[in-house]
Amino acid sequence: MPKHILTRGHSRALTRHHKIAAAGVAALGAAAIGFSAVPSNASTTTTAEAPAQTAKVAYSTKQIEGVQADVGSLHTGAVQVEQFAAQKKAAAEAAAKKKAAAEAKAAKARAAAESASRSAERAEVKKAAPQKYGNNLDGWIREALSIMKKNGIPGSYEGIHRNIMRESSGNPKAINLWDINAQKGIPSKGLLQVIPPTFDAYHVKGTPKDIYDPVANIVAACNYAADKYGTMDNVDSAY
Repeated sequence: MPKHILTRGHSRALTRHHKIAAAGVAALGAAAIGFSAVPSNASTTTTAEAPAQTAKVAYSTKQIEGVQADVGSLHTGAVQVEQFAAQKKAAAEAAAKKKAAAEAKAAKARAAAESASRSAERAEVKKAAPQKYGNNLDGWIREALSIMKKNGIPGSYEGIHRNIMRESSGNPKAINLWDINAQKGIPSKGLLQVIPPTFDAYHVKGTPKDIYDPVANIVAACNYAADKYGTMDNVDSAY
C-alpha cells in the first residue's frame, strides 16, 4: 500500500483526532486572548465563585496624620496675609501723614516768605516815600525831632514846644528888634529866636539854609542848646 493512501477506516479515525486537535487549538487560542487582555504585571487566580455579600467598611478613631499640621499652616498663612495687609495700610497712612506734614510745612514757609516779602516791600515804600508832616507848629516840631534823631541831637517834643511858646509864641517869622542882640545889629529870629551867627554855626545839613524856615530854625537851636546845655529840655529862659 502506498504511503499516502488511506483506507476509509483510517479516514474516520483521523477525522476524530483532527477534531480533538482543533478543539485544543481553539482552547489555547482563547486562553491566549485572555492572557493578552490582562496587564503584563498582573497575576491571575482562579477562585471558586462565592455568594454575593455586602462589603463591610472599617472605621478608625485614630487621627489622620498631617491634617492638623495642614490646618495650622493655613491659619498661619491667613494671619500672615492679614498682618502684611495691616502693615501695608499703616505704611500708606504714615506716608500720607508725612506728605501732608511736608506740604503744610512748605505752605507755612511760603506764607512766611510772602509775608516777609510784603513787609519788606512796605518798608521800602515807606522808606522811599518821604514822611509828610503838617505845615503847622506840631508838624514842624515832629519833623525837626525826626532830623535830630538821625543826627544824634537830644530833645523832646515838650522841651521844644515850651521854649518856642516862650520865645516866639509859635510865629516862624518872629524877630526881636529891642534886645541887646538887636542893638548890636544881629537880632534874634525865628521860632526859637536864634541870632544869624549861631544859626550858621549850628545849621544841620539837609535842612534849608534859611533862619526863618521853622524846621531848620528848631534843629539849629536844639543843636546849639545840646552843645551848651546838654539838651533844649534844660533851657527855661533866654539862652
